[in-house]
Amino acid sequence: MQPPAASPALAPPRKAALIVNLLVAEGLCPDLSGLTDAGQTRLAREIGALGRIDRATLDRVAAEFAAEVDAIALTAPGSLARAIDRLDGHIAAPVLDALRREAGIGAAGDPWERLSALGTDTLAPVLAAERPEVAAVILSKLRTARAAELLSALPGALARAITLAIPRVAATDPGTVAAIGQALAASLDNGPPPAFEDGPVPRLGAILNTTTAAIRDDVLAAFEEVDADFARAVRAAIFTFENIPARIAPRDVPRVLRELDEETLVQALAAGRATAPEAVDYILANVSNRMAEQLRDTLADRPAPALAAGEAAMAALILRIREMEAAGDLVLAVEEG
Repeated sequence: MQPPAASPALAPPRKAALIVNLLVAEGLCPDLSGLTDAGQTRLAREIGALGRIDRATLDRVAAEFAAEVDAIALTAPGSLARAIDRLDGHIAAPVLDALRREAGIGAAGDPWERLSALGTDTLAPVLAAERPEVAAVILSKLRTARAAELLSALPGALARAITLAIPRVAATDPGTVAAIGQALAASLDNGPPPAFEDGPVPRLGAILNTTTAAIRDDVLAAFEEVDADFARAVRAAIFTFENIPARIAPRDVPRVLRELDEETLVQALAAGRATAPEAVDYILANVSNRMAEQLRDTLADRPAPALAAGEAAMAALILRIREMEAAGDLVLAVEEG
């Protein structure tokens, strides 16, 4: 009787397909996201072409795979981009930013969130320099309020061309949209690094937060004479709706709300549910049970207000706090750090 013929040797891609198929069948579900799209496609096709595998072949390939795994002492990132991901949080942020620029990649995180946070003066020229279809993709991915602000900053003819292109790009595949966002974020990230981690508004706001009211008012009054917009921005940075739990004592919450009309208060709380829910909970926890219940019932049936209306209501509440502080009726706590 003739011995069984030896199984033909398998090519490396077919071996890889066999191992992956075996792992998946055992419920191990290996992470294949590190492969390129082309590599994942080829792997799927190789698995589809496997057919029947005899026991001897399976045992031989599994033994080879186990031997190769046992021989690996350390797995390195293999590329600068992966090294940057691995070192994020372990080396200085300026060094990471410089390495990202060297590698031609953007900062970590969702590029569209980072682009939405950029100023109109930065993004408007970018839109103007792109084809209307590309600008339409960018505009469609930004937050609605930022998109509207950008559109209003563009010349009328260009704004119309971009808006007319929006229906044409509705079917753009997600990969292309992601590539546009990453490329745009990388191009902006590759500009000269900022001298300071924070902009002038938060830096000055943080300084003035810990000064006396007299010094703070004197500095802001000086800024209002030369740049009223900057002075208003610094005032907002010094104290915001989110700061209420940390800087307003529980006993002072009812006094702050006493002279605020009900509609403004409800609008502020409705807007705050999305942007500062901790502040809303803090306010409701420090008024009478009856008032808190009434406000909760009203808020339950109240949709979130328009952005401008919500911000105006929260600003009115903050203004009331500032007025009480200026009059000496309220002392703001200093936040740690």
